Amino acid sequence: MPAVQHAVLIDAPLEPLFRLTQDYGLRLRWDPFLREMRFLDGATEAAVGVRTWVRAWTGLTMETVYTTINSPSVVAMKMTRGPWFFSQFAGSWRLEPDPSGRSQKIQVTFRYSFTTRWSWLRRIVDPVISWVFHRDIRARLQGLKHGAEHAGLLNELPPLSPPTPSS
Repeated sequence: MPAVQHAVLIDAPLEPLFRLTQDYGLRLRWDPFLREMRFLDGATEAAVGVRTWVRAWTGLTMETVYTTINSPSVVAMKMTRGPWFFSQFAGSWRLEPDPSGRSQKIQVTFRYSFTTRWSWLRRIVDPVISWVFHRDIRARLQGLKHGAEHAGLLNELPPLSPPTPSS
């Protein structure tokens, strides 16, 4: 299964930056890949098992399900229905303090992995898809960086709900 990933350092606090990656209201303002997105089945926020629907800038649509959420560091999802040329598709966000230790910035890594339907065409098709995905991932990360560092989107995040007391 080919995998494509890219990482960028972003000067922002970890927890709000994580929330910005998953805030569907603000996401369309920083993510150049997406044109439309919504939660399905009455869900209102990301959680394991929650399904989503997205439309990309290309017009292609995909339904996904969240498979992992480990706030504020990891989100992963996989395709449940999508473009006919994929038999499998998954994506993930990973946020961690600058691994070099040289800054207080957060390294955000975005990764896609996919399997195309026709094994006999993969040598030709997969490198093209990988190239497009690499370009899109870089643009998405630059959009997130701009939204967090320059566009003030972190200030527009809704306040966190207070934790409910356990009985």
